[in-house]
Amino acid sequence: MKIDALNSLPGIGESLRKHSLFTKKSFGQHFIFDLNLTAKIARCAGDLSSCTVLEIGPGPGALTRSILLAGAKKVIAIEKDSRVLPLLQEIKNAAGERLEIIHGDALEIAEENLAAGDIKIISNLPYNISTPLLFKWLDKINLFSGLTLMFQKEVADRIAAVPGSKDYGRISILTQWLAEVRTEFDIPPDAFIPPPKVTSTVVNIIPYLKPLYPAKKEILKKICEVFNQRRKILRGSLKKITADPARLLEIAGIDPERRPDIYNWYRCGNFAPQGK
Repeated sequence: MKIDALNSLPGIGESLRKHSLFTKKSFGQHFIFDLNLTAKIARCAGDLSSCTVLEIGPGPGALTRSILLAGAKKVIAIEKDSRVLPLLQEIKNAAGERLEIIHGDALEIAEENLAAGDIKIISNLPYNISTPLLFKWLDKINLFSGLTLMFQKEVADRIAAVPGSKDYGRISILTQWLAEVRTEFDIPPDAFIPPPKVTSTVVNIIPYLKPLYPAKKEILKKICEVFNQRRKILRGSLKKITADPARLLEIAGIDPERRPDIYNWYRCGNFAPQGK
């Protein structure tokens, strides 16, 4: 049985020693050796029996094994680091056609060309590309039934932040506009090799059938850019969007002298939640 073959694979540490591999800082790599922990991450994604799962940056494959053992119909592992491909091939030898390995850059791959049907993403994201990847996936969110992702805790806190909090900003608005965000659990630095300097957090992102409230995506993105200049008054920061920001703010009932970091955008009538 394939399950028996997967369970018979050597430990992650043993596999790394066998191939004389180590983490590479340029790839933002922090490997998890504990298969109990990766199994917990895989369980957060729910039933995988009918899913094609995309995994970004599988490294030596601890989470890959757990996703397969959790019953995923198929796993497509996208890995940029050619050094770990032999380790992933050993997992493929055990899993057979249920595992496909793609050597490439996840930022450049078109996920819509990889699979159809029920697609989920489960990944211990490389820290250095986690935010660009999330924004990329938000632009095609309807492709996915769920995303179970590990971020640095400070990034996860911003994704899940509530209106009016200090962490609330562009990434909070755009993610929560398109999906429900659930913070699952934290993972301490000592769970990784090498230990990062920060705590990590597993987040579930479950896409809505339609955006949470009516808005034109490109306009909303531009408005959210003002959160990158939190101390600049709105009358000035909105000049990138309109030639007459004072008039726009007057219509919206917003004080033009306010600053983005102290204004609760959900109080703006044009962007108030109107149901899923």
